[in-house]
Amino acid sequence: MTSTELKTTGAAPKLAALLEPFVGGELPVRLRAWDGSEAGDPAGPVVVLNSPNVLRRLLWNPGELGLAQAYVTGELDVESDLAESLSYAWNVVRSRHLSAVRPTPGLLLKAAITALRLGAFGPKLPVPRSQARLSGRLHSKRRDVDAISHHYDLSNDFYALVLDPQMAYSSAYWTTEDPAYMLEDAQRDKLDLVCRKLGLEPGMRFLDVGCGWGSLSLHAAQHFGVQVVGVTLSAEQKTFVQQRVRERGLQDSVEIRLQDYREISDGPFDAISSIEMGEHVGAGNYPRPSPLACIGSYASRAGC
Repeated sequence: MTSTELKTTGAAPKLAALLEPFVGGELPVRLRAWDGSEAGDPAGPVVVLNSPNVLRRLLWNPGELGLAQAYVTGELDVESDLAESLSYAWNVVRSRHLSAVRPTPGLLLKAAITALRLGAFGPKLPVPRSQARLSGRLHSKRRDVDAISHHYDLSNDFYALVLDPQMAYSSAYWTTEDPAYMLEDAQRDKLDLVCRKLGLEPGMRFLDVGCGWGSLSLHAAQHFGVQVVGVTLSAEQKTFVQQRVRERGLQDSVEIRLQDYREISDGPFDAISSIEMGEHVGAGNYPRPSPLACIGSYASRAGC
């Protein structure tokens, strides 16, 4: 097939025509398909589809999951910096004032026909070996243990490569644009803000639900003089926090437990926090009574 024919009949132009309704016009990326054809924005980041299996995965798992599977297996790649490419694409989508588009039966049928014509139609592909294989009822205690272990018990050394020295895993709180003000400073200011919002004072008993690598638990004990109980389902995280507790001489102030928050029964606590743990609670569980009286998605005072 000649280059001219590829521009109109190749896989990339066909896929671009299929995707354009989702992005409100020309693709904000340059799409290069396995047959050598290209389509989309010539100035955009280059997204390489190394196999028709990319389309097959998206048919079975439309959206982020299918794309993530294809990226992990090497069926899809991005030539430039991944973070910059995603930012570029999303900025274009926002500039077009687009909202999330749910695949309709008509769009799925059109995608299936395109996949059939491109030789990509077929049974569901195996998931990547690195993908979690969870069983049991959603947000059951056993399933949550498996999910947390799969995600967080990779290695403390691994997470130290991408987190600040305090190993804070949630969004930072930036208080200045000073170039000398770094992520570590913004994370410290976030922890301080949470403690002040909770009204922590010396002698209070404070529960940190989903304590992670202990950034908030350690900060609250060291700088606000509270007695902390931190809970996590990750054995790696527990080991890490306990080591830092010993290094900072906080053994009498901080207790870290390998425990499900639903099993805590030794209240009361003067203050309770749960920072960015909502996905592990589940939207359906928020209205349900908790043995802790109140657990917020950010931070709460007991008795709220």
